[in-house]
Amino acid sequence: MQRRNLDRAKPRLVASDVDGTLLDNDEKVAPRTKAVIRSLVADGATFVLATGRPPRWIEPVVDGLGYAPMAVCGNGAVIYDSDSDRVLSSRSLDVETLAWVAELALQTIPGCGLAAERVGESAHDAATPQFVSSPGYQHAWLNPDNTETSSEEVLAAPAIKLLIRQPSATSEAMRQVLEPLVGTRADITYSTNNGLIEISAPGVTKASGLDLLAERFGIAHSEIVAFGDMPNDVPMLTLAGHGVAMGNAHADALAAADEVTASNQDCGVAVVLERWWSA
Repeated sequence: MQRRNLDRAKPRLVASDVDGTLLDNDEKVAPRTKAVIRSLVADGATFVLATGRPPRWIEPVVDGLGYAPMAVCGNGAVIYDSDSDRVLSSRSLDVETLAWVAELALQTIPGCGLAAERVGESAHDAATPQFVSSPGYQHAWLNPDNTETSSEEVLAAPAIKLLIRQPSATSEAMRQVLEPLVGTRADITYSTNNGLIEISAPGVTKASGLDLLAERFGIAHSEIVAFGDMPNDVPMLTLAGHGVAMGNAHADALAAADEVTASNQDCGVAVVLERWWSA
């Protein structure tokens, strides 16, 4: 049963997932959502992004918001200051663990492809090939910006995420196969059920990243409201004093949330925030 606390004090920190949550189905920030976020920031509250996206994919969100927030990127692996375009901290999978998880995946998920997300000092650090994929890797989204290379090169440097892709499977089925084998040596989650799982260093989740930002700002977990829609949002929704799942959310996010709001297409983030700030 969901617990609901609709009369809680005005939050000091609002954290929002991006895709399927903050953005509508056209990947835009609705004017209503933009306006209420502007109001909360003007009122002295802090707004942050918490996303599976890497830093280089934050710029369109900043443009849509008209505001450059701090961002938890890569499912918690990276803390990124979008205003100064600086990566403040990152946690990566080491090469040994990458190779070990990849071998398990290739053995248990036949035909899967591998890709790795890396990070430099900024969102567009040209010295670091940031997204590398094995030959034939089939992307789960349009307009990928990867560099195709050998499978060996994909695993040759530390990565904030290892992506394992099998289009003929569901992400949940892939996780169920791999998670018991990986155990606590890495974290496994997904942000789409379209045959893509995302592997991070142990203990790295959106909750761990949000915890770092809350500590940086001197804000207690009880003073946080968080929004999300997919399994990779579950740790953040349970960390926050009030976790809100979107009306379009995955069953795992719905079960973890304190409240269910309207869908991303119907400005569900704004619907909740307008309790405290006008749009």
